[in-house]
Amino acid sequence: MTNVVLYPGTFDPMTNGHLDLIVRASTLFDEIIVGVGINPNKKTLFSVEERVTLMEEVLADFENVQVTAFSGLTTDFATECGANIILRGLRTGLDFEQEFQLNWMNHALAPDLETIFFAPSPEVSGISSTLVKQVAEHKGNYAQFVPDVIAQALSRKL
Repeated sequence: MTNVVLYPGTFDPMTNGHLDLIVRASTLFDEIIVGVGINPNKKTLFSVEERVTLMEEVLADFENVQVTAFSGLTTDFATECGANIILRGLRTGLDFEQEFQLNWMNHALAPDLETIFFAPSPEVSGISSTLVKQVAEHKGNYAQFVPDVIAQALSRKL
């Protein structure tokens, strides 16, 4: 059986924490689809096209990783792209509570779709896109928290 993993998120911007999960998953599963979500309830710094392009550049060397945009329910997108597993990251207890509830709903909507949770590597466990954007907006040193391509894009954007 081929395991196709969907790693959904907003990725605004992609961080070293996101990259950590993708790199680790790419060694464990046959195919990773990074689903860049379009969420009308979130105001993003980068357009969905920019986020996809930036992530494709960062992930270009990973043969089993593809990046694509999606809107709507994650479970519907997972089914459309042939994923049988959803990958989610857990940094904190608050993440666990939110993800546990989301997992319940996803299971109710798509019982055959499994969800797995990865804890980030210790060196990236405190990074979030929100914090990176706040540091960048206040002219702090955010480059250590994101891939170089993303740091350059943030510099141009801000």
